[in-house]
Amino acid sequence: MALDEGSIARGCAGSFERADQLCRHESTRFAAALQDGGPITVACTQEEPLFAEMAEDAGFTGALSFVNIREQAGWSAEGRQAGPKMAALLAAAAVDMPPISTVSLESQGVTLVLGRDETAIEVAARLADHLDITVLLVDPKDVTPPAKTVFPVLKGRVRNASGHLGAFELTIDDYALPSPSSRSKLIFGVARNGAESSCDLIIDLTGDRPLLSADDLRDGYLRVDPRDNAAIERLILKASGLVGIFDKPRYVTFDASICAHSRSTITGCTRCLDLCPTGAITPAGDHVAIDAAICAGCGQCAGACPTGAVSYALPPVDAVTEKLRVMLSAYFKAGGTRPAILLHDGDHGAPLIDALARFGQGLPARVIPLLVNEITQAGPELLAAAVAYGADRVFLASRARPKHDLSGLTAILAMTNRIFSELGYGDDLVQLIETDDPDQLGEALAAPGAMPARTAVPASFLPPPEKRGLLELAFRELHRAAPSPVDVIALERGAPFGGIEVDVDGCTLCLSCVSACPANAITDNPDRPTLRFSESLCVQCGLCEATCPEDVITLAPRLDFTAWAEPKRLLKEEEPHHCIECGKAFGTRSTINRVIEKLESHWMFSGPEGEQRRRVLEMCEDCRVAVVVKESFDPHQAETRTVRTTDDYLREREERNQSRH
Repeated sequence: MALDEGSIARGCAGSFERADQLCRHESTRFAAALQDGGPITVACTQEEPLFAEMAEDAGFTGALSFVNIREQAGWSAEGRQAGPKMAALLAAAAVDMPPISTVSLESQGVTLVLGRDETAIEVAARLADHLDITVLLVDPKDVTPPAKTVFPVLKGRVRNASGHLGAFELTIDDYALPSPSSRSKLIFGVARNGAESSCDLIIDLTGDRPLLSADDLRDGYLRVDPRDNAAIERLILKASGLVGIFDKPRYVTFDASICAHSRSTITGCTRCLDLCPTGAITPAGDHVAIDAAICAGCGQCAGACPTGAVSYALPPVDAVTEKLRVMLSAYFKAGGTRPAILLHDGDHGAPLIDALARFGQGLPARVIPLLVNEITQAGPELLAAAVAYGADRVFLASRARPKHDLSGLTAILAMTNRIFSELGYGDDLVQLIETDDPDQLGEALAAPGAMPARTAVPASFLPPPEKRGLLELAFRELHRAAPSPVDVIALERGAPFGGIEVDVDGCTLCLSCVSACPANAITDNPDRPTLRFSESLCVQCGLCEATCPEDVITLAPRLDFTAWAEPKRLLKEEEPHHCIECGKAFGTRSTINRVIEKLESHWMFSGPEGEQRRRVLEMCEDCRVAVVVKESFDPHQAETRTVRTTDDYLREREERNQSRH
């Protein structure tokens, strides 16, 4: 492939060495570089195992990274123009990624095989030497009894199932054991419902609907069509090895302190709950709980979380954004123009790119691929940062039939495209390409389109570690460099930012909204009755709207850059109410008036006798106690509130009877 050494040298820091057969007769050049001890980037992934072994043998402790500039850049119809892209890929490869945290799953091999006929028994027999097997037959008909009872064969139907590899829990109805005297077919005893079972693995050969949501993403749950012999063979091979301790990545991190799910049993944000395909996220009081052992890492929860309570960890969004920043900076330094970013995963996108390079036209020179664990982890902060850093477009490569629902991702794309359009950058800057055909991918990437407008130098900000901070910073930079900036962009309900509209006349400054707000967007003043609002912090969770007892708060989803630039906005302020006895400030006048208005028809506060009691409502807590004690006022002694018993009624009836005589 052709190498534009000048572009690469301009775009990358450090020295640049070219080799023709570095993995063969020129390997001594790599060995010499290892002796220097500095960070090394090898522009070859084909021979990565060889180079890694050489580095280990040499005792190399420096940073060693690998990048594929062949399939991703050089092997292309536009390979001779791909120098800036190669520089971008090389620069990005040198960006350190944080270590991966893992979750351990332990399996003892206790396995439940579900089926309807002899197929389940045959599969179980082949696995019996490796696993501790129990077979559960659903509505068995004429099933011939095994000649030897190597493993139990039972009858039943799974009512529900939960768990993961090493920790499945099942409830079984129609549960029965077979008669040991079964002759030509299995005869089962009296069935019962509600039997409970636990196991490490579930093999489902029933052909029914899966027991678990997103079943293909659930570790330890193996389900195939019982008529597909090839699939059964693959299942047997996989299941036989699922004994021991297995590590899986901890895909997301969670900070319960800023979760906006609920406050005081009032539900606010449910974005992650609505999007999780595996059921790994469940309500847990004021926040949610995420079972890392069930989580399959789709990342939609992290992309949609408005506060950053859920953030992706493989790698974190700030690390991906930093790689994006370095990548585009190197691209522009090398002389590249109008770059496009292609977000892709390793299971689907990477093989498509390789096939396109080997058998097709390859990637266009301006399309820079960026590997992520899942494209659904991309939130508005990453997309906005890409455009702010200078990308003309952002493409996301998806399967023609995705593994899980993409509604969360498509909603994010629609919102960010609307913002880009309103700011004058152009339409459809972010596009989802759903295909399994490498040629279709290439055609979609090479399709001509209107070039987005640019009026300012691309941003170069360092991404902050907090997701919410990155979100705010990226959109501020977009607004700063916008071709036709507008101050306010109306958005659909569910957007991660916006304001609130408050009916000031109806607000009593009870401050319920202040205690409910998880993002500290609504605050008060400890010295006087005040309600303030900071729009840049609002996540539109709706807790203030749902909590307000006066029903005077309405969400206003929008992007208001003017409000973001302002300090906390004063919504309402009142003079405090002063005690009519000692003059101490407490509460607000509107709140006291509202209480008096609601109680003036009550028997305790009506008429001349209630006048003093009404005055008590306008006193501070100290004076109120003093008055009550001084006047010996006890509302529980009032005649109308006396508890009447059966003896009272019997006595009164006896008195009435005596009076008649």
